[in-house]
Amino acid sequence: MPVAYTAVSRILDSERIVLRRKFALIAATFAACIAGAAALATEQSSSGEESRLASDEKARTYFTNLEVIDQDGRRLRFYDDVLKGKVVAINFIFTNCQGACPLMTRQLTLVRDMLGADVGEKVNFVSISIDPIRDTPSALKQFAETHDADQGGWTFLTGDPDNLERIVKKLGQYSDEVEAHSTLLLAANVRTAHWTKIPPNVPPNGVAQRLRVLVEEDAGAD
Repeated sequence: MPVAYTAVSRILDSERIVLRRKFALIAATFAACIAGAAALATEQSSSGEESRLASDEKARTYFTNLEVIDQDGRRLRFYDDVLKGKVVAINFIFTNCQGACPLMTRQLTLVRDMLGADVGEKVNFVSISIDPIRDTPSALKQFAETHDADQGGWTFLTGDPDNLERIVKKLGQYSDEVEAHSTLLLAANVRTAHWTKIPPNVPPNGVAQRLRVLVEEDAGAD
């Protein structure tokens, strides 16, 4: 074999070896980057989940997870079954009320009609009794039926008086006198911890719009 050809062959072989080593190094570096990115994503996901769980437990502790009973006699846990992960509109009633409570409930039925299919799917209405001794599940059921409010997505709550008192206090709406109870509507995106008070003079379309904003905020948090 000619000397010149042998020299060229050696040079090419040498370059191929160098290229193979470079490719091997690049491949190893790329694999390390992928592994690092995957590990970081897992770590961030784990950290995010831990943060969410911690926030969830903090809310459960604050709002309580006391037992309540709905208009159908079902026993529920207040945070886990009524609030957790939801957009809610909460008002306070007693079934013997002859003034504000029927009016508030009627206003909320108008809001419900405006929200349509979102009620029960994206927004939940919650009416909490501030007279749980007289407001039995059957009394709440009758009140809801009378005012066209006994349907999916709308929960009326009663239960042990001490439990209800603690819950209403946590929501900042407790009054010693039943007749002097709050007529505010509380609206919240529980998942994002965004709570707001809506005065009774806000018209139904205004209430519906505020609830839609909370729903959109919830979607944006995904």
